[in-house]
Amino acid sequence: MELAEIEANLRQEDFQYRLKAVQALGNSPTEIALPLLLRQVNDPEFLVRSFVARELGKHQTPESFATLLQLMKLDNTPNVRAEAANSLSLFGKASASHLLLAVHTDDHWLVSASILAALIELEAWDELYEACQVIINRDDPILRETAIGSLAPLAKSHKREEALHLLHQYQDDPSPRLRARVQEALKYFQ
Repeated sequence: MELAEIEANLRQEDFQYRLKAVQALGNSPTEIALPLLLRQVNDPEFLVRSFVARELGKHQTPESFATLLQLMKLDNTPNVRAEAANSLSLFGKASASHLLLAVHTDDHWLVSASILAALIELEAWDELYEACQVIINRDDPILRETAIGSLAPLAKSHKREEALHLLHQYQDDPSPRLRARVQEALKYFQ
């Protein structure tokens, strides 16, 4: 898609055109794509904002990092916040502390699950351990199970003993599914 067509599509009322234009910007040079993506950060359609968050991760600049932080903290749609978290993780370990902060302030399951996966991918063991501690204490049973399972990668890290201790705290949990996840995770520690 040519730049003129991208710009025209970004002005279309039908969000499908804006989606295609934002997608096309992922393959454009940063100096062209970034200003156009930043204009769409407040698009009324959450799918467009989700695509903007995804594409911003491909154009790694201080401005895109700051914009992704804002999206992760302030957007009113969990899908956008989760996509922003995923894109932030592409910036490497510099994003880990920001991702952890989001776990403390955003308890939506999609955002939390995205952040756990990102922290595992980053091998940000300290942040992963703390995120698991926070999420295990939430009311969402599926998310608690996900946090228990996310402790398994810590078996080969400097957080091994703390993770093992945390798993042992939940081996007698009233939930059979949570106990099963604990047993699965414990296999990595032997």
